[in-house]
Amino acid sequence: MASKTYAEAKDRMERRSKALAANSAELPELEISRARLDALLGDLRGLTAQQASLAAAKQEVSRQIEALIREGQSLLNLLDIGVKVHYGTRAEKLVEFGLQPFRSEPRVRLVGPDGETIKKKKKGKKGAAEAEPQSPTTDQ
Repeated sequence: MASKTYAEAKDRMERRSKALAANSAELPELEISRARLDALLGDLRGLTAQQASLAAAKQEVSRQIEALIREGQSLLNLLDIGVKVHYGTRAEKLVEFGLQPFRSEPRVRLVGPDGETIKKKKKGKKGAAEAEPQSPTTDQ
């Protein structure tokens, strides 16, 4: 039966090596294989220790990368603001820097049945007034 994890496999190997060492007088034909298993276990312990060391180093490198990314994002925000101040928030030149220029929505003009534009009355104190068509001769 194969072991499910490295730790289980290592434990099985260590138990088997101890059992073979304890019974080496009864199993002399397996002494060469047991010596190879002991050497393999030594290598395995060394690599496990190295893996733990590298995991710690990896975590430290990950923290350093995270700190640099945060600092880079702050600088990027500063530079974005500088570019927007220089070119303006509506300049299409911002696209070259990967920034979205401000593009307002086009204003919707209401057109009445006669084809003339409808002007909205300004909101009063009590609520919004309904839009009514205005005659083209009167100005408000």
